[in-house]
Amino acid sequence: MRLKTLTTTLAVLAVSTLAVTACTPQAAKDGDAGAAPAAMDTVKVGLISGGAHPYFQPWAPAGAEAKTEFKLGEVTFNETAEWDQTKQNDVINSMVANGFNAFGVFGVSPTDINSTFSNLAKHGVATAALGSCPAGETNDADFCLSTDTEEAAYKAAKAAIDAMGGKGILAHLTGVNVDSNTQRRIAGVKKAVAETSGAVTLLPDVTDIDTDLTTAQKAVADLLASKGSQINGIVSTAYNPAVAAATAVKESKLPIKLVAIDDDATIVSAIEDGSVSATVVQNPAGQAFVGSYALAKLASKSCTMATKGQIVDSGSFIVTKDNVKTYDAERTAKSAELQKDFDSKYLNCK
Repeated sequence: MRLKTLTTTLAVLAVSTLAVTACTPQAAKDGDAGAAPAAMDTVKVGLISGGAHPYFQPWAPAGAEAKTEFKLGEVTFNETAEWDQTKQNDVINSMVANGFNAFGVFGVSPTDINSTFSNLAKHGVATAALGSCPAGETNDADFCLSTDTEEAAYKAAKAAIDAMGGKGILAHLTGVNVDSNTQRRIAGVKKAVAETSGAVTLLPDVTDIDTDLTTAQKAVADLLASKGSQINGIVSTAYNPAVAAATAVKESKLPIKLVAIDDDATIVSAIEDGSVSATVVQNPAGQAFVGSYALAKLASKSCTMATKGQIVDSGSFIVTKDNVKTYDAERTAKSAELQKDFDSKYLNCK
C-alpha cells in the first residue's frame, strides 16, 4: 500500500524536546504487518550529516546515484545541523513534516542520537546511523553502516610503525575527544603500539583538532615546533589534521613517516611524491549509496531487518604508492559486496 500523511500532529520527546510532525505509514499506524509493500518511488531519504565537513561530500552524489538506480522518490543531502544536536533534530523534524520517511544520520551527539532514532521508529520512519554508530552497546536505528574506526586506526598505526622500522616515537592526531569514534580510534592506535612490546613510544594523543583546517594547522605546527626533532612517525585518524600534517611535514623536511586518513587531494599527491607513507581511506560514498538502498527497502515495507540495530563495517583500505592509482576500484567492489550482504544477510524481504 502507499504511504499517506497523517493529519494528526504527534508531539514526541527526543534530544532537548524534539517535536516530530510525523508522516506515518498507514500500515505502521494500524499494525498491519501483512500489508503489501509500497513502491520504491514513495520513499524519500534524508542523508543528514552532523555539519559541514569534507568527509560527507561524497554523500550527495552517491545519494543522487541511489535515487536513479533504485527509482526512489527523493534522496536529499543536508548538512545544516552546524554540529548542534538540537539543530540536527530540527532539520530532521522539518523533513519528516515534508514527507521524508527514511533517514541516514551522522548523529552530532553519539550519546543522545538514539533518542531521535527511537522516536522516529515509533512513527514508522526507517532510520540508519551512517558514518558513526551511537555510543555504547545499543543502536536504536534500524542499522548502522559505518567504518570500524578502531580497526581503521589500528591499520593506520601499524602502517606508520612499519614505515618507522618498528621502533621510535609515534604521535597520534585525531578528532573530538568525547566522540565515541575518537575513543575507538585511540584504542586502535594503542593496540598497534602495544604489539611492539615497548619498541614504539606513543606520545599523548593530540585531540579536538578536526574542527577545521586552521585549527589542525596550528596544532601540527605546535607539535613539530616542540617535538618535531624527536618524532619518528605521525598517524592521523582525522581528516583535517591529516591534510595539515601532510603539508607541514613536507615543508619541514623532517624525516617523519606520516600515515594519514581519507583521500583528500593533498594526501593523494603526497603519497605519489613519497612524502606521505600511506593513508587509510574510508567509504563514505558506499555508506550513502548502500544506506539509501537499505533504507528504501525498510521504508517501503518490502523488508525488515533480520537483526534490529545491525552494525555493518563499510570498509577501510590501506593506500600506498603501489595502489594509489587503483584503490578506488577496491572501494567500489566493497560497496557492491555490502549491497549483496544486505540482500542475503541483513534484510528479511517479502
